[in-house]
Amino acid sequence: MKATIYHNPACGTSRKTLDILQAEGAELTIVEYLKNPPPREELERLYARAGLTPREGLRAKEPLAAELGLLDEGVDDETILDAMMKHPVLINRPIVETDKGVRLCRPQEEVRGLF
Repeated sequence: MKATIYHNPACGTSRKTLDILQAEGAELTIVEYLKNPPPREELERLYARAGLTPREGLRAKEPLAAELGLLDEGVDDETILDAMMKHPVLINRPIVETDKGVRLCRPQEEVRGLF
């Protein structure tokens, strides 16, 4: 199985998800999205394939999300995506893509649905 993980090595959930993928023998592409953020079109594609809105993909626990006012109800998806492009730390992780789909793997066990 081929899998791409949008990964933050400092995140425990992301590390545990990566461990599950490695234990399953997945052929992995690891994208450290804080160093190499996906282009906007790619992030939109991933969210669409996962059935997520940008708001659902927002890392709401990140203090910057509140500082930028992104948690307010009236903020639209375009504004959230613009902020994610400027500040990739706002992208919730890990996002995993396989031939079976895309999931935001929180908790890490969510990845098992992609095998």
